Amino acid sequence: MDFTFTEEQLAAAEAARGVFAGVAPDAVPSPALTTGAVSEHFDRELWDRLAQADLLSLLLGEEYGGAGLDAIALCLVLRESAKVLARVPLLEHSAALATVQRYGSAELRDRLAARAGRGEPVLTVAASGRTGHDPAELAVTARRDGGAWVLDGVQTAVPWVYDVALVVVPARTEADRSVLALVAPGGEGAEGSGSAGVTVAEQVSTSGERLGELRLESARVAARDVVAADGAWEWLRELLVTGTCALALGLGERVLRMTGEYAGKREQFGHPIATFQAVAVQAADRYIDLRAMEATLWQAAWRIASGASGALPAAGDVAVAKIWAADGVRRVVQTAQHLHGGFGADTEYALHRYHAWAKQIELALGGAGVHEEALGDLLAAHPLG
Repeated sequence: MDFTFTEEQLAAAEAARGVFAGVAPDAVPSPALTTGAVSEHFDRELWDRLAQADLLSLLLGEEYGGAGLDAIALCLVLRESAKVLARVPLLEHSAALATVQRYGSAELRDRLAARAGRGEPVLTVAASGRTGHDPAELAVTARRDGGAWVLDGVQTAVPWVYDVALVVVPARTEADRSVLALVAPGGEGAEGSGSAGVTVAEQVSTSGERLGELRLESARVAARDVVAADGAWEWLRELLVTGTCALALGLGERVLRMTGEYAGKREQFGHPIATFQAVAVQAADRYIDLRAMEATLWQAAWRIASGASGALPAAGDVAVAKIWAADGVRRVVQTAQHLHGGFGADTEYALHRYHAWAKQIELALGGAGVHEEALGDLLAAHPLG
């Protein structure tokens, strides 16, 4: 394995650091002090800056105005976004757009790719299923009816659904195949009224962000807005999970840095607590967690980007990355809270916000246990050696 980044990938990361440099993680009310969502909308000003920096079209080909980069570049940018708790649908939008480019029809690509690469329309993905614990593609059924598809079912915890024009919804056909339907939810961000038979019920995430339960009752979607290619949903889900691992890594790195800075200044018995062996050992353990999260992340991103074969399908590397990301980010924020003492729960200090985001990321698209089970199934189906 060679984890050396290309000049183009490093340039994307550098551009992201520039865009995120002025973002304050406490720009919205604390989720600990808010009964509902911390904000009605995502950070539109930041979204526009990302579009101007060409960071929304990283994965698009040059023919659509993009940079033609890969999942590794996207994860580098997502890593930077998590350090400041950037409140934008960067992962969902980028992954949905990349999937349309890779698997969508020429007509759909031409109609959507270039515009979405400039930030409008905004896309998101319904990837949590009916309950958040079941496969998303089984939560909605899809059947052909003339020149349209008819969708029925429920997808929970759809991120940013009130601000987007289109939601990519995985669904299962009568032939037991997965398709991806682009559904207009009809929220504030939609380009017009929502699709008939589509309603959204408000939900609030652990991090305080506004989510929505997407309900589909005989919702009709034109065939031109459905991606029916084999493997499209599986590829999209693997990219989403890997991007979530990048968010966990960036957040964990920022939290460990915050902890180091605090421990270096906080004194007990006349000495900084960072000099105490018990503190240093805990911090060292969390550093090891982060390095394992990093190695498994880049392995998964590289498998997606390169399409290289391995002893297991790429889904195996993605599962390993999410296991480390989920467990690792939880341990990092728990240790940070412990070493900060009561100060870590102070709502005027940002650490509690990172803790809330970490819990959301840990469980998003399945916690460690879910992916351990998936990895076991892959090992059973593909015996090693």
